[in-house]
Amino acid sequence: MLGLSLLDKIPNVEIRNRTGITDIVQRAAALKWNWAGHICRREHGRWSRVILDWQPRTGHRSIGRPPARWRDDIVKAVGKNWRQLTSNRPRWRAN
Repeated sequence: MLGLSLLDKIPNVEIRNRTGITDIVQRAAALKWNWAGHICRREHGRWSRVILDWQPRTGHRSIGRPPARWRDDIVKAVGKNWRQLTSNRPRWRAN
C-alpha cells in the first residue's frame, strides 16, 4: 500500500496519517462513550439501563484482580457522577 517494510521503523501514527485510517482503539472508545450517554438519557426500566447497573458476581470472589465492569473506565475518566453528566450533552461530548 505504501511500499514500507518493518525495517523502515515508521511509527503507526505516521502510517495512519498517511493512509487516513483512524485508530480502532480511539474509535471504539468514542463509540462506547456515545452509547453510554445515549443509554443514560433513556427512560428508567429499560433492559439497557438495567444491564448497565448489573453487578457480574455475587458471593465468593475468585483470587486475583476483580473482573472489570463495562462502566469502570468511564468512572475512572469522568468520576462517579458520570450519569448526571450525560444529561448535559455538550459537556458529555467534551469529555
